Amino acid sequence: MPLRLLALVLSLAFGQTAIAACSGTDLRTTLSADEQERIDDAVAEAPYASGNHWRATRDDAVLHLIGTMHLADPRLSDPLERLRPVIESADLLLLEMPQKDEDALQERLSSEPGLLLMQDTSLPELLDEDQWAQMSDALSARGVPPFMGSRFQPWYVSVLLAIPPCAASPDLAEGGLDARIEDIAQDAGVPRAALEDAETIFAAFADQPREMQVEMMLSALVEPQVSEDLFATLLASYFDERPAEGWAVSAVLAERYSPIEPDLARAIFATLEQELLIDRNRAWIPVLTEAADRHDTVVAAFGAAHLPGETGVLALLEAEGFTLERLPF
Repeated sequence: MPLRLLALVLSLAFGQTAIAACSGTDLRTTLSADEQERIDDAVAEAPYASGNHWRATRDDAVLHLIGTMHLADPRLSDPLERLRPVIESADLLLLEMPQKDEDALQERLSSEPGLLLMQDTSLPELLDEDQWAQMSDALSARGVPPFMGSRFQPWYVSVLLAIPPCAASPDLAEGGLDARIEDIAQDAGVPRAALEDAETIFAAFADQPREMQVEMMLSALVEPQVSEDLFATLLASYFDERPAEGWAVSAVLAERYSPIEPDLARAIFATLEQELLIDRNRAWIPVLTEAADRHDTVVAAFGAAHLPGETGVLALLEAEGFTLERLPF
């Protein structure tokens, strides 16, 4: 399973070959008045709530910040062509996980199966009988034999469950915007570098206490149609260029559909936000500013959920003296 799938909680997408098989509904049309008010409040409080392509300038330095989705969708073709001149003329491309880093981490995971597999217990021992029966069905629907999945680390199962059965494919990440941007840069001879160590996002999941991992896993155990609908909703927000809304909607719907208690679902979501967004955003700022100081034009492409909010990359760059301008996507 490609490692870019670890970013699914931030940026979900259909695989090109699977999109016809998925028939999810945009759940934004089903929001109650209270749910809509919560989302509207969250978006109103978020700086830079909209837009998937921004330019940050400071003195002579130029940063192009592109919010991506990590998996394939045919609707990415038009934005990609509009972005092509920006990518080809860059002096440096920064990515969450360039292909060479992904390959290196994949090799490590292959040689150290304990990183993905539990050595001391199994999911049937951690779950009650009904939970394991549901989990077995969910894994089978995604092409994972339960006897194999029974040893997976719970955090990894939660990532697998984020993909609806209709879209489960080992090739999902191959046509994502990140990968296609990297292909353009490589063809144009643009150097590529990582925003962070390759194991950062892996560790953000794996370092969680096992009890938390189990709750994360159970929170993702929803009916296949609900999974498709959540998938479609995140996609719709992305192509509407509303990353702050997409994140807020995800938080509300996690509470609505999660089989665990709403307070616990809220706590899990907050933990993921801290580990996967806020902490990483702050760690990226020195990388971005140093790159801007050393190069005339830098393109940075990363999951769109990292862009908006008071602790988003855009607001953090503004605090460093950059001027922000939204550009066409």
